[in-house]
Amino acid sequence: MQNDPVWTEATLTATRDLTPDIRLLEIAPVGGALAWDPGSHIDLAVDLNGRLDRRSYSLVGTADPAVYRIAVKRVAASRGGSSWLHGLLPGQRLQVSAPRNRFPLQHGAASYLLIAGGIGITPLLGMAEALLQRGADFRLLYAVRSRRDLAFADMLTTRLGDRLGLFVSDEANRMDLMREVAVLPAHADIYFCGPSRMLAGLQDVLAQLDRSSSSLRFETFGSGGLQPNEPFWVKVPRLGIEIAVPENSTMLDALEAAGVEVMSECRRGECGLCAVDVVAVEGGIDHRDVFLSEQQKRENHRLCACVSRAVHGGLVIDTAWRADQ
Repeated sequence: MQNDPVWTEATLTATRDLTPDIRLLEIAPVGGALAWDPGSHIDLAVDLNGRLDRRSYSLVGTADPAVYRIAVKRVAASRGGSSWLHGLLPGQRLQVSAPRNRFPLQHGAASYLLIAGGIGITPLLGMAEALLQRGADFRLLYAVRSRRDLAFADMLTTRLGDRLGLFVSDEANRMDLMREVAVLPAHADIYFCGPSRMLAGLQDVLAQLDRSSSSLRFETFGSGGLQPNEPFWVKVPRLGIEIAVPENSTMLDALEAAGVEVMSECRRGECGLCAVDVVAVEGGIDHRDVFLSEQQKRENHRLCACVSRAVHGGLVIDTAWRADQ
């Protein structure tokens, strides 16, 4: 069970390839686009083989009264939403939600460090523009695996100049988080968007430097784990069911498709609302969320169904949701 948005009819008005895998989409909702602040996202209803599902995408740049702009990375091992969106042509009718913001930019800090990993650059573009307009002290660090993955690099270089740091791993130019954080003023705020493993590295750096975690605000995309996706099974003894989770589906999607009620919200492994109790494990668990503590992940008593997976076997679980409550 998730909090469904109120949908508005919209039209895809334009597309543009930013990289071989990242496409910019301009979406015009009926009646015009609503105002939004940096860090906001919209939800889209996507068609997955005839079944409508919901995907969230960060809004790019600054607010425009006519359109919403999103940048979508096509992921081979995705659940299908990115591939469907990459296949759309201008004129396609869509359903879109109003903007919401779970990653707001807070003004008033002495200094800011914005850190993007891959497609995580999208919410930070608007933040960088807002800070630039306010004359704030900030830097934007943008890390990718290869130069072909750089989106918006030319625009960022022109707008930000020496406030921008670009890092390309396969050119032996990796971001040194320890060095970057160590030189920050004591009361600087850090905004991060990227893969969960990169976030874990940043949190470890903060701990080593004895910096308060309250200075860190983050958003992640929980698609990357320590193990590759593989099919697994899930049993819910209370309901007397066993389901198969395909490699291109999340456990949450599979449970919902089987009629199992699971409370959910962010669907990115951040809010913890979809966490289920793990009764037994065959094989192991690849925890991909940023909600559970490292100790909780080692104990394997709970799992965030929206991103985490079983490996080499399956799980016996119980859900918090009770229809008679």
